[in-house]
Amino acid sequence: MAIAKMTCAVVRSQSYGRSLGVMLLAGAALSAWSQSPGVPTVVVQPKSVTVAYALDGAVQAVRQSTIASQASGRIATFLVRAGDKVRAGQVLATVDDREAVAGVQRSQAQINQADAEWRNAQANLARTKDLQGKGFVSRAALDTADAQAKSAQALREQATAVALQSGIAQSFTRITAPFDGWVMQTHAEAGDLSVPGKPIVTVYAPQPLRVVVQVPSSRAELARTAVQTAVQVGDATGSSAWITPTERSALPSADPISQTTEWRLELPAKDSIGLVPGQQAHVRFTPQQVSAALHLRVPAAAIVRRGELTAVYMVAGGVFNLRAVRLGSSQGGDGVEVLAGLRAGDVIALDPIRAGFANAKPLPAPK
Repeated sequence: MAIAKMTCAVVRSQSYGRSLGVMLLAGAALSAWSQSPGVPTVVVQPKSVTVAYALDGAVQAVRQSTIASQASGRIATFLVRAGDKVRAGQVLATVDDREAVAGVQRSQAQINQADAEWRNAQANLARTKDLQGKGFVSRAALDTADAQAKSAQALREQATAVALQSGIAQSFTRITAPFDGWVMQTHAEAGDLSVPGKPIVTVYAPQPLRVVVQVPSSRAELARTAVQTAVQVGDATGSSAWITPTERSALPSADPISQTTEWRLELPAKDSIGLVPGQQAHVRFTPQQVSAALHLRVPAAAIVRRGELTAVYMVAGGVFNLRAVRLGSSQGGDGVEVLAGLRAGDVIALDPIRAGFANAKPLPAPK
């Protein structure tokens, strides 16, 4: 028993020793990193920025259909789920068609009856014509036989139309995809009651796509006369390139509550691969009179975000001080616009992590 306790004590001692060693090594590395040569800095200078009007929009499929049932009954089978790829004409769900099948059989029986009556009327008309030619029956009898034949013909055509209508009604029990695409959402399950007009499934085509943006009435003229319109959508690869729409149009009406007009910006197929409906998009309208204003911009890597605080490390008296800033729009590789918190000539750290150490020393900013 004493040997076991001694063994456990040795194991714990070895484990504690390894942990202490790792902590000491990590602390030494962190201390060495924090005491590395000074932190690079940059001088904040105003730069020319093109003034444009930006809004947030959303990606939307040009072809999107919410398919509803045209027949009443219980949904017998539901063959797709959200995210499934479908082909035009593919059966998505079926409705109990026993009543429709009975209607088709009934209409087919009516066709058979009408056809038999029509054949009998045609034969009676032929016999009456022969007898009237020989003088055995009057002209009135021939007219009656002719009328009966025409009536039988009309009943036959009516029965054919009823059969066609029954066949169409039966086809309504098969809910099919209107085009090639993807299932966005399902609105029912097998066993649910289907009634005409009740949504069953929503399908959309992956191409073409467009961006929809709501433009306030106060900016309608600016959007209408804009010489350039660009769209920025982040995709699965993290791309943030600006896309020029192939076509743009505005609906001829405004929302009475928000007082906005919907603009639709058609995206080129080669630039919209991988996008899906519902993604957020940024729309930028560049006005006809392009004006450039001087704005302060800082590199994106120099920005510190801690909760709701957005700040940079500014050099003051040879040390770094955390300075809160209010940011504007991103200018891509040119940095982020600063609306408040900095002035031209201020020096900030390019590495905010190292600048946060107590002994961090700023390097002279390049000219």
